[in-house]
Amino acid sequence: MSTESATGSDEAAVTVTPEAADEAISLLEGESMDTDVAGLRLFVQQGGCAGLSYGMRFDGEPEDDDTVVEQHGLRVFVDPASMNYIGGATLDYEGGLQGAGFNVENPNASSSCGCGESFRT
Repeated sequence: MSTESATGSDEAAVTVTPEAADEAISLLEGESMDTDVAGLRLFVQQGGCAGLSYGMRFDGEPEDDDTVVEQHGLRVFVDPASMNYIGGATLDYEGGLQGAGFNVENPNASSSCGCGESFRT
């Protein structure tokens, strides 16, 4: 398992904004999950109108081959196949009247669909 932290390297595999970390930690705690062990799994799957889409779920612990990024108190787990597509991405959270939610800003995406839910590399 590869582990990176906000202070451990100049460029993290995935960057987490403070807003995203705060929201995810709040949701983890709402599920009574131990934030010292559990985390947010960020992954890429086939689907969406552009070919690939992002997925997120909470996991109790990382898999052996996951990259684990720890920033702002949040642990993010990324499997090796997904890291090929989202390495260098930023996970953000936006709230507001238009709808709240997590957003992945991915420098590897060459195009995305109109709704922003799927992408192509």
